[in-house]
Amino acid sequence: MDVKKLLADVEAKNPGQPLYLQAVTEVLETLEEVVKANPKYTKYKVIERLLEPDRIIQFRVEWVDDKGEVQVNRAWRVQYNNAIGPYKGGMRFHPSVTADSLKFLAFEQTFKNSLTTLPMGGGKGGSDFNPQGKSEQEMMRFCHSLMTELYRYLGVDTDVPAGDIGVGAREVGFMYGMFKKIMIENTAAFTGKGRNWGGSILRPEATGFGGVYFVDSMLKQAGKDIKGKTVAVSGFGNVAWGAAIKATELGAKVICISGPDGYILDEEGIAGEKIAYMNELLQTRNNVVAPYADKYKSAKFFAGKKPWEAKVDIALPCAIQNELNIDDAKQLIKNGCICVGELSNMGCTADAIHELQKARVIYAPGKAANAGGVSVSGLEMTQNAMHLGWTAEEVDAKLKQIMKDIHASCVKYGLEKDGYVNYVKGANVAGFIKVADAMIELGVV
Repeated sequence: MDVKKLLADVEAKNPGQPLYLQAVTEVLETLEEVVKANPKYTKYKVIERLLEPDRIIQFRVEWVDDKGEVQVNRAWRVQYNNAIGPYKGGMRFHPSVTADSLKFLAFEQTFKNSLTTLPMGGGKGGSDFNPQGKSEQEMMRFCHSLMTELYRYLGVDTDVPAGDIGVGAREVGFMYGMFKKIMIENTAAFTGKGRNWGGSILRPEATGFGGVYFVDSMLKQAGKDIKGKTVAVSGFGNVAWGAAIKATELGAKVICISGPDGYILDEEGIAGEKIAYMNELLQTRNNVVAPYADKYKSAKFFAGKKPWEAKVDIALPCAIQNELNIDDAKQLIKNGCICVGELSNMGCTADAIHELQKARVIYAPGKAANAGGVSVSGLEMTQNAMHLGWTAEEVDAKLKQIMKDIHASCVKYGLEKDGYVNYVKGANVAGFIKVADAMIELGVV
């Protein structure tokens, strides 16, 4: 496999798409060995086929705001690969959403879903619509309009969206409500649904819970313990909230949370009623964290700064892609950080990852560490198909086992001679093999 030639071809075919190229580069750099050892992957051009999504659907969304003015947004659904199951991946509403960002996310989702061992292919969708400042009625009109186009491409055995940035249970409800009306059916064609109409318990917390379970497994693999460790969490959504809950439950102390306005440092720890207040702020949907420092005098607010400058043992990026850069990585290393777990998708820049690995910091890529969310989505699909619901204890136990199994797969393919685990390589190889073998077994179609 000529990695340089493949990357040059990808760049030429996808101009102006740096996020997609970054994601592809990370994967290809770690697959060279396994592809050379298995000539079948070259014979059947599996890499070349994987570098092209099955299809990308782009459409406009017309809606009317509360002032009676017509608004127009762009929307996409990237159905990347369905070799092992129906397309599965969230819908993101954010001004930064582009075809590039969704292609990278759908590409990553293909490997992530493969790692869960559940029968799910990779997909992603969204719009450049900005939910900030929108009324509930505006959100509903936008979601309904979007679904009048998207519905025709979805189905329980075809493509099953979920929530993501800017899309919670409310927005899923609006989209699914229109889908159900048009299709005259009530199926598991969405996940992240409300509990009253098919949603799984623990789904909002799942990505954060799963990420901490993965971090716990990594620390144990390295002969360390999460108990007593200090943690910095970025982002201010369900992922960060779930991570704070589970990290505290396992004996760690979360001392930093952040939002677009800056970060909070609370050396007494963010636990109990403080996590409840964190969730209360989250529900206001403006994502600012400054009010936390007004309510709790033990906290300090650092406007316009990132939490990676704080001295912590564990860093958990939970917000958006490339939020932790090489300077942040160097600061974390200088401060003695021992573990970085990406709970956001591609949360670290490529040079930050290399810096962390060079310093032998325990590092997990998002496709492994944040797979808990889609895992519980898969469990939600199962519950819907069986027309039953599991208890929180049952869902949590299944999630924990899935994350342990993902960790074991990463160790299997990423363990180096000195005992350090290259989780990037491990996750990429483990995710690739299942998808690649399925593509070969299905034939060239």
